[in-house]
Amino acid sequence: MPNFPLDKSRAFQVRANQALGGGVGHDLRYADPVPLYITHGRGSRKWDVDGNEYVDFLMGNAALLLGHADPAVVAAIEQAVGDGTHFGNDHPRHIDWAELVCRLVPSAERVRFVNSGTEATLLALRLARAFTSRQKVMRFAGHFHGWHDDVVHGFEMPFDRPVTLGVSGNEKREMVTLPDSDDQAIQSELASGEYAAVIVEVTGASWGRAPLPEGLLELLREETREHGSVLIFDEVIAGFRFSPGGVQQLSGITPDLTCLAKILAGGMPGGAVAGAADIMRLFDKTGDAEHDRYGRVVHFGTFNASPLSAAAGIATLEQLADGLPIKQANEQAATMRAEIEVLLQKHDVAGFVYGEASLFHVYFETDPRRRSDIGSAADVPTDEPSRLKGMPSALVNRYQQLLRHAGVDLMSGTGGALGSCHTAEDIQQATTAFDSVILTLLEEGLIHQIG
Repeated sequence: MPNFPLDKSRAFQVRANQALGGGVGHDLRYADPVPLYITHGRGSRKWDVDGNEYVDFLMGNAALLLGHADPAVVAAIEQAVGDGTHFGNDHPRHIDWAELVCRLVPSAERVRFVNSGTEATLLALRLARAFTSRQKVMRFAGHFHGWHDDVVHGFEMPFDRPVTLGVSGNEKREMVTLPDSDDQAIQSELASGEYAAVIVEVTGASWGRAPLPEGLLELLREETREHGSVLIFDEVIAGFRFSPGGVQQLSGITPDLTCLAKILAGGMPGGAVAGAADIMRLFDKTGDAEHDRYGRVVHFGTFNASPLSAAAGIATLEQLADGLPIKQANEQAATMRAEIEVLLQKHDVAGFVYGEASLFHVYFETDPRRRSDIGSAADVPTDEPSRLKGMPSALVNRYQQLLRHAGVDLMSGTGGALGSCHTAEDIQQATTAFDSVILTLLEEGLIHQIG
């Protein structure tokens, strides 16, 4: 591996362990030997406190499609900050931002802004329960919808075990977790007429690590419509990344509510619930005291549609509206996946690369019984969330560490997100890094060849 100084990073870690709960600000920021402490980013690259440079496939947890410090986004924030950072009132940019979302997203007849994807799914479930006067919610094993109590269980292996201390089990909140491949169970449960909503991560479980079964979205749309349940698309990752109107625009399947964040706010904090006017009217005040106290959905949020987030969001969505940056990112990701596939085949690795739009994932088969049945790389693919999300943590951690030391940073698991900012040079550098990492993992016995 090339020289990879970490002296300043180690010093920051000592300070962080004293000042921060858990030593980091997000559970995905833990890293071996130390977390990254980034000082700045430009386009597809970022630099840490020790001066190490990375080709960035984390892209702000997939919040960036145009890259770090996009000039138009920076200019918009600079103009907004001169007007005032926070008013505690609505402002013209708030309305402009909402109108852009309504223009781009098929389901968006009205929009309510929040501050994150977690807040968006929390508010969407409240709306669905209020609209239907039901409590039960269906979600799917492996799908990630944030960290609030309703959805924090069921996204990590094993899916039937709690992910965190401090919250009651799903059964106490009437959250039902099913495999997204079990059509019969989905239909049977919805036929009971007890469900307020179905929420689905439209990229597939955990930003596409486990792709959706073919026909699932169509099935959910038909069944929820028939049985009076609200269909919620979690497009926190997919929104404005898969197309200007997200997966719903590509698929032609329009949900009742959509959860948005990430790219929505152009790298600033921000999220939203968008949806059908008859559901979104639950926010409306009428002047009737009884209705306004007991007949509506209450929602607060000091920084909802912050002027700076609105400015960044508008500048980003205006650039994405014609779809060209999305197309550029998709093309680079397709090249990235193709290059990794060549490497896996060259080294006869029991694994495969996959992904949609501007995302990529790598899966390594570590079960010797399964490897013995593999005749070629084409035999490896699976769509089972328990396998795709079940690689040994020691392998995943070492893989991420080796790539960071080779100047490549990823998202969670073994994949990443690309933007329109990524170049052929980035892909070439990353491919060289992947090549060396695969060889090291083979030597260390953490991954294996076919057979």
